[in-house]
Amino acid sequence: MKEYIERRAEEVARYIVRSNSAVRETAKRFGISKSTVHKDVTERLLKINPSLAGEARKVLEINKSERHIRGGMATKEKYLRSH
Repeated sequence: MKEYIERRAEEVARYIVRSNSAVRETAKRFGISKSTVHKDVTERLLKINPSLAGEARKVLEINKSERHIRGGMATKEKYLRSH
C-alpha cells in the first residue's frame, strides 16, 4: 500500500476518534468520499494499526446506531421552523 494512503487512513481514524465525527463530516473535512473514509477505517487501517481501527470503528458504530435519532430531530426542527 502506498505511504500516503496509510498516512491518510491513520489521520482519518485519529480525527474520528478525537472528534466523534461521522463518516460524512470526516469526508468533508479531508476532501475525500464517504466510501474512501469507510474503506480507510474498516479495511486499510486493520493492516496498519488494528488498535486504532478498533477505536474508530466503535465511534462509527455508535454514530450509526444514533443516526435515526438525529434524523428525527432534524425533521422536527424543520417543521417547527416552517410553522
